[in-house]
Amino acid sequence: MGNDQSQLSGIDIEDKAVEIADYWSQHSANLPKAKQLSNLTVFIGELFVSGPLWSVQTPLEKCSKNLMIYRHPCILKYISSWSKSSKFYLAVEHVKPLSHEYSSLNTLQLCLGLHSILKAICFLHEKATASHNNVCLSSVYVTDNGNWKLGGMEFACKYNDLSKEFLIKSKPNRYSAALDVNEEEYIQRADVSKEFVDTYAFFVLASELLKSHISNEIPSLEDFKSLCQCTLGTVNVTERPKLSDLLHHPFFNHDFIMIHSFLVELPLKSDEEKSVFFSNLSSILKQFNESAIASQLSGLLLSRMVLLNAAAQSELLPRILCFKQDRVCVSESGPLFSDKTFKKYISPRLLEIFCVRDAQIRLLLLKHFENYIYAFSEEELQSYILPELLVGIKDTNDVLVSVTLQALSKLVLILGANIVIGGKRAKLFTDGRPTTHSIHKLRQNSKQVSSIVPEQTLVGPEINTSTIPQLDQISINILPERQRPDGEEVDNSADDIEQSVDEELEWEDWEAHENISVQYTENRSDRDFLPVEHVNDKISGEILNSIKSNSKLDNSSGTLASKEKIFIHDIDELDIKNQRNTRPTEDIDFFQDMEPEIKSSTKFVIESEPEKEKNSTSKLNLVVSECDQEDGWGEEDWG
Repeated sequence: MGNDQSQLSGIDIEDKAVEIADYWSQHSANLPKAKQLSNLTVFIGELFVSGPLWSVQTPLEKCSKNLMIYRHPCILKYISSWSKSSKFYLAVEHVKPLSHEYSSLNTLQLCLGLHSILKAICFLHEKATASHNNVCLSSVYVTDNGNWKLGGMEFACKYNDLSKEFLIKSKPNRYSAALDVNEEEYIQRADVSKEFVDTYAFFVLASELLKSHISNEIPSLEDFKSLCQCTLGTVNVTERPKLSDLLHHPFFNHDFIMIHSFLVELPLKSDEEKSVFFSNLSSILKQFNESAIASQLSGLLLSRMVLLNAAAQSELLPRILCFKQDRVCVSESGPLFSDKTFKKYISPRLLEIFCVRDAQIRLLLLKHFENYIYAFSEEELQSYILPELLVGIKDTNDVLVSVTLQALSKLVLILGANIVIGGKRAKLFTDGRPTTHSIHKLRQNSKQVSSIVPEQTLVGPEINTSTIPQLDQISINILPERQRPDGEEVDNSADDIEQSVDEELEWEDWEAHENISVQYTENRSDRDFLPVEHVNDKISGEILNSIKSNSKLDNSSGTLASKEKIFIHDIDELDIKNQRNTRPTEDIDFFQDMEPEIKSSTKFVIESEPEKEKNSTSKLNLVVSECDQEDGWGEEDWG
């Protein structure tokens, strides 16, 4: 410690300070090549500091030494230290000062944080027989997980070194509000335990943090605040409670604190205790704020001991490895976290766990992969998740490979096959579904026929004249359907079969006569009839014209059509008779406008000659007609 050889290779320290204290400045740092603890916090201080206590070591060097000696889960974790260019560097886990965070914390988080600091002080007093001597807001730090860590160990010392002289020398640099005015007197008394220095400072810290908080979530909150005030006002130091007894106060023994303590001490619990604990844990966690649960317990809930526990895998983890969907009513057994909370606290931890090469942990993550895959961004999926999944498909464990391939199939829908599969791809499969445009046209034609004669309307001997005005408004100029191109697949649908059958029915002499009218004979009840839906589209226009002509005759005679519905099963049953019409039927030529008009510049008028008598027996005989001389050209005409 304290030399250039201890420097972390490749460390990148930010120039901007997070906080500047009396003896050092706090900076964030990054260690890219480190597999763990890539984010660090570095304290930078001077190598030479004047003062009665710093003749041998500077404050930062003394703090570094104490952090290296006193190791506890609730004490700031020491990483490394070194000196360079008249500067001393101390690297610890990545933390933030509590002074930057406490204003945004709720009562539950404050309670849990104070409990952690209390355990750290009790560890120093009971296990290390040492005193911190400067417990205050500036000596507490918050990790990325939301856990509180005790730091500021520059004034820590053993009980044997704690004396009146030490307190006097350190008094100008310690937090004045946390100093007992009679500490110099009390330290000299043999009947007074030397932990009174930290006891008084802890009650001051708790009072400052809880003075503006009122919450029903924490039982005995008001009782604990009253205890702090009474302790601080007690002149007799022997009447102050011991910090170890304070751990049993109801304020530090509610459900949330007990859950946190059980998870921390999980390796010491029996299998039966673990099974009972995890079976009831999810219902208990529902009582607390999800942000507090995620920020304070997410690291413990996703620890290796929990992930490998069978009871936790069946009862707890299915509710943690998923998030609530927006606008969806969640049942009591549903997810614990919303999507926002999940992305903020749970997703970063899952990215770290995906790097763990443990088959059972990977199988557990992939089992619930589809439940939380959308909590990651596309960049996170491509940069962190995908490379780990590609490693999984190369493993010899067939079950792991199978589950990994299923997870990759989920990624294809998000990232695309080009990113997940890679390599050259080609379109090797075609869409073999039947084409729908021809069927659509046939159905349109059938609808148009049904619009002329309503569906299930039966052709009877006479037509109701009340329907004729509606028929006049229907456009019957329907273009014939385009023939199919060569090579088109044959669609053996029911509509095509009906269409082909109708086209085979030939109507003789349909165009040979000038007009066609349909007359319906009476007394058809004993014959078979043809449904109207089988009438060919091609003749629908002509039938309509004939219906109109017959309706006019019926109107003139004053006879009404019979309303009896008759079915026609054969097209030959229609009695079609040819009648002469005074006005010939005009066929509509749809290509009339497309015929070119060729106009000649000179027009010749040829007079028609009267017919000559056909007396000759042969067409080759020449007949000379006599004409007057005046009929020919005269000499004057040549002039």
